[in-house]
Amino acid sequence: MKIFISVDIEGVCGVVNSDSTGPEGKTYDEARQQMTEEVNAAVEGAIAGGATKIVVNDSHGGMNNLLPKQLHPLAEVILGTPKPLMMMQGLDDNCDACMFVGYHSRMHARGILSHTISGGVVSNVWVNGVLCGEIGINAGLAGHFGVPVVLITGDKDAAEEAMALLPSVEVAVVKEAITRYSAKHMHPRAATDLIRTQAKRAIEKRPAWKPLIFRPPITMRIEFLNAGMADAAAFLPSSLRVDGSIVEYTAADYVTCFQGLRAMITLAGK
Repeated sequence: MKIFISVDIEGVCGVVNSDSTGPEGKTYDEARQQMTEEVNAAVEGAIAGGATKIVVNDSHGGMNNLLPKQLHPLAEVILGTPKPLMMMQGLDDNCDACMFVGYHSRMHARGILSHTISGGVVSNVWVNGVLCGEIGINAGLAGHFGVPVVLITGDKDAAEEAMALLPSVEVAVVKEAITRYSAKHMHPRAATDLIRTQAKRAIEKRPAWKPLIFRPPITMRIEFLNAGMADAAAFLPSSLRVDGSIVEYTAADYVTCFQGLRAMITLAGK
């Protein structure tokens, strides 16, 4: 049984602000250590549930945050950016299930460091009319390959967002936001224990797994933070300018539409 794990950092236990999210931050080293330990807990739980192959994709920022030497020896790791599938690189139709570790809620939602892909560019994203953050966008990409998302770890708000989209998903809530930059946390070791338990439980629920599938054609609508960003994004061929800040892209399949979404975000951020 092959399991794909996408790991972000904002939902990791102990992380509340930019001190923990990049190399210049004063608590970044501690955050990437906990990030690695939470991934290992998910790997251990998945193996205990019956997984035989694990692929882990570093999905935060420059995507080079995990500590490879400290990862579980059965886990293959993908590092670096850019990648065609970005946070979901390494996923394919040979995977049986995927897990999202350290994930966060969408832009404008409650939750620690809530944003959607690029907090300085993207306001909202809709997939076939459904408002989605990274959880929904990436779960839809997994669904394109017929792969269910079986576990989400992060704060309470991320868990609630996931459960609204993915009724059979297991969650591991390791912290609860007070504001966007403050939270009540579990002890880090208790967080890894919980993730291990929930990962095993998620794998054991195999008969209940159900992928999130958006029926083609796929339309992704992006609301940018300002009209100038939408001006730039609208240079993408075949995009459709909806209004001052909203641009749409439609494709026959999810992967092509997703890559169009990423291209528009890149253009808008220049």
